Amino acid sequence: MIEFKKRSMTFPPVEEQLSIIRRGVEKIVPEEELAARLAKSRETGTPLRVKYGIDPTGIDVHLGHTVPLRKLRQFQELGHQAVIIIGNYTALVGDPSGRDHARSKKLTADDVEANARDYLAQVGKVVDMSRAEVHRNGDWFGKMSFADVIQLCGKVTVAQMLTRDDFAKRHGAGTPIFMHECLYPIMQAWDSVVIKSDIELGGTEQLYSFMLARDLQRDQGLPQQIGVMSPILVGLDGERRMGKSLGNYIGIGESPYDMMKKFMQVPDAVMKMYFELLTSVSLDEVETILAGHPKDAKLRLARAVIGGYHPAEQAEEAVARWQREVSGGELPADIPVVTLSLSGLATQLPQCAADLGQRKLAAVQLLKVTGLAPSTSEGARLIAQGGVSLYINDQPTPVTDAKAALALEDNMLLKVGKKKIARLSIQP
Repeated sequence: MIEFKKRSMTFPPVEEQLSIIRRGVEKIVPEEELAARLAKSRETGTPLRVKYGIDPTGIDVHLGHTVPLRKLRQFQELGHQAVIIIGNYTALVGDPSGRDHARSKKLTADDVEANARDYLAQVGKVVDMSRAEVHRNGDWFGKMSFADVIQLCGKVTVAQMLTRDDFAKRHGAGTPIFMHECLYPIMQAWDSVVIKSDIELGGTEQLYSFMLARDLQRDQGLPQQIGVMSPILVGLDGERRMGKSLGNYIGIGESPYDMMKKFMQVPDAVMKMYFELLTSVSLDEVETILAGHPKDAKLRLARAVIGGYHPAEQAEEAVARWQREVSGGELPADIPVVTLSLSGLATQLPQCAADLGQRKLAAVQLLKVTGLAPSTSEGARLIAQGGVSLYINDQPTPVTDAKAALALEDNMLLKVGKKKIARLSIQP
């Protein structure tokens, strides 16, 4: 077993700690033990060991990842010990939690280690890494013999494993459950034994592994950990969990302005969740903010969150820029350039060859070939709604006729609505 340095601390009153810990938490299991553990910690001056584990299967940290990381930072500020587990061995297995199938992509050890280094650099934007312990679970799993693995697996029954919601659903549906997947929750639970976890942080889908850790700790004669579980942060679609693969995420490594633009897409219905999980704004103040105009609430949210990952002045400039360019109608500074080849278009659109010979193109076709509209019918609808403008020398001219042949001039701008815009580069 790993030996850890002990330090003596002075902690805030238990009720004050509980108030901070409970914010943005969906479930504490078993909750009745938390106050007693905090009281004992305060009496002895011994920090609780608060565990958060991550498998470095990717390197892009988004706001969904920061929910438990923010809770870990809160425990640090209360005086407790943050313990980060880099699952370089569990990552080779793949977390089956919440999945209805096995992971298809397998990572190499080199992939995992490269991801881990990048991930820790980003985690440092949330957690005080100078006061955190970081362990790779390969440090202990890599030393296990096959006999050790058999002994560890012998502590868990198949019946226990099938109480997991995801495994139970897959078993009932006849979907394969592979043996290596069954190892994952056992490995995660054993991490808690090795690092002597008092509290483990994560999402509600981790309940089984958290409780299995308690069983294994009891078998080893250790105090049993308490699970502190946060709700799953929904993404910009307001429905599914935030994730890069779903395209509904805000990354903490994105530029302040890119974050700003995404915050203004947050559905009104999830604003309270975002304030509660991603900021330190008091809940009473949140209610007051949400009682006002939704746009003002989103601006306040954006300032608070972006300022946590970038300098405050950059957060303010991102807000001001959005108000100038989007809300105020000013043209953005970074307009994407779309190159159009007249000869290429003539081949692609032979019915428009005559117009193209005169450096002209129908408005609906221009919207489609620039990617500002997915189809000519959608382009016609946008024009009919008055949402399309041409800018020559940065002066706007509304486009009112979908079939009108527009003169193609180099460096002209084509704008659709408030957000879509392109600068045209016309080539022969």
